[in-house]
Amino acid sequence: MLANRMRSLLTMLGILIGTAAVILLVAVGTGISNLVQHQIETLGSNAVYIFPQQSRGGQDRGGTSARRIRLTQNDVDALADRTKAPSIISVAPTLQTNATVVADGATYALQNLIGATPNYAQIRNATLDTGRFFDDTDEANHSKVVVLGQTVVEHLWNKGFNAVGQEVNFSGVRFRVVGVLEKKGSSGIGDQDDVAIAPLSTIRDSLVGNVDTYTLIAIQAASREVTDSAQAEAIQVLRATHKLKANQPLDFQIFNQASLLKTGQQAALVFSLLLAAVAAISLFVGGIGVMNIMLVTVTERTREIGIRKALGAQRIDILSQFLVEAVLLALMGGALGVAIGVGLAQLKVGPLRPVVSPGSIVVSFVVSALVGVFFGAYPANRAAKLTPIEALRYE
Repeated sequence: MLANRMRSLLTMLGILIGTAAVILLVAVGTGISNLVQHQIETLGSNAVYIFPQQSRGGQDRGGTSARRIRLTQNDVDALADRTKAPSIISVAPTLQTNATVVADGATYALQNLIGATPNYAQIRNATLDTGRFFDDTDEANHSKVVVLGQTVVEHLWNKGFNAVGQEVNFSGVRFRVVGVLEKKGSSGIGDQDDVAIAPLSTIRDSLVGNVDTYTLIAIQAASREVTDSAQAEAIQVLRATHKLKANQPLDFQIFNQASLLKTGQQAALVFSLLLAAVAAISLFVGGIGVMNIMLVTVTERTREIGIRKALGAQRIDILSQFLVEAVLLALMGGALGVAIGVGLAQLKVGPLRPVVSPGSIVVSFVVSALVGVFFGAYPANRAAKLTPIEALRYE
């Protein structure tokens, strides 16, 4: 190995890359799983969301007269009735619109201006960085107050600016900023910080008018354990208010945080397994490199093998010599690969933070040793089978 340093280094390189890839890609997969879980949890605490569903062709299901599918105040009142839905502890209707926001000479096209009741903050886990959320008094008085997301603050002023107390215009209507939300970051549902939330009564009066349908109804289950029960109760209540028969499909869409979390975790698991498979392939390719080099080594050292056997070396002596060499190369490459893989996993890419698993370190190191045994066995066995006469005759 020392006499052929470059060859030994290149042999170890294949194992090094494979081992580092296993650790790094498993860490990335774990990081993605954690990121997905965190982003879904930001959607709310035990939350269930209901959207109106557009009917096909504008036709009533099962009928011929056209109707518009709506989520009305009657639906909200029915969902808030604990006798009908005991698992639901809070209901928040919301209206969503877009608006041109102007503040201190800066203009921003906001796509997500939300009008909601004060309990929306609790359902949505809308924690504040500075200021306060609007309350029942603001809702009752139709106060022109607003809570801004971090992205909106950055576009209108700059990052880290304290916007509390500032005046902003939404499509010509002046609002006072009373709070700034904590940063939640981007996810598969878009930038969660690109939002402004104001009292529902104010948005109705000033921007959208007295519309007859809500954009979304957010409800909160009493606990995570009864989230599915709360969703089932909501479906039953809305079937009654929408006068849907048991055999008719729903005219609304409904999903809960728990089901999204489960789906996200399953998708992340599949992705992690895919990454692990790619890493395993690279480790397998490194093993082939070990076998290739060892076969070349056996060929080059055929006369040496013959001399050793002529001097009394047994088959086990030759076998162990080449097998130990292959395993040693694999272990050295594996150790370096572990160090490099752990080091690279400390790097952060945006919101993604790879998480190194101790199990992946142990498994990758053990597998690198097994690769040395497996791929070194054939060349070592081939060397051990050579007879002294055949080896000494070899040129």
